[in-house]
Amino acid sequence: MSYELKVEAVEKYNRGEGSLRSIACEYGMDASSLRQWLANYEAMGPSSLAVTHTNNGYSTELKTRAVEAYLRGEGSLLDMCKRFSIRSKTQLRAWIKVYNGHKDFRATRGLGRGIYMTKGRLTTLDERIEIVSYCIANGKNYGATIEKYGVSYQQIYSWVRKYESKGVDGLIDKRGKRKTLEEMNEVERLQAENKMLRAENKQKEMEIAVIKKLQEIERRRG
Repeated sequence: MSYELKVEAVEKYNRGEGSLRSIACEYGMDASSLRQWLANYEAMGPSSLAVTHTNNGYSTELKTRAVEAYLRGEGSLLDMCKRFSIRSKTQLRAWIKVYNGHKDFRATRGLGRGIYMTKGRLTTLDERIEIVSYCIANGKNYGATIEKYGVSYQQIYSWVRKYESKGVDGLIDKRGKRKTLEEMNEVERLQAENKMLRAENKQKEMEIAVIKKLQEIERRRG
């Protein structure tokens, strides 16, 4: 919908010329969209309704403050959008997902910049086991894993996928003559498998903690 029609719909509602539902129906939109535009208009003025195809440039600090305020139960998604001048609930939901995944907001601005430019390097089987277990244990935080181990995003993503598909065997590098599971003694094999299990258990504990936190927030809101 054009900028002019959005402003027209919002101002019609503000003048009391119809209910939220009736005006939304008149302009062929759902009520939740009109509600978001009303919040944006109130918090940021008419310019907030302009169609934009560029990143709004929200700072990492603002993202963190908005998400943490929501998780503390200080208001609804719409309340947070109004309070922090965020254009849409969809955007805020995406930040909450990143936050709950224990990822760094700075590592989500596109894979073509920053730490995601780290080049790949040769690794041993032991290193891959260590790297994948760290990544999984930390909620698949690829950014932190790249910084800690100095390998590329493509490498880590591939190793995690292979482990999830084939287990520790999936981390064997078939090229060359690097150490394989067959060359590991029983103790080394068990240590590798136990490390992965501990990582998976830690990830599950984190997921359960997030669910409990969100349930508690919903209970407080009643």
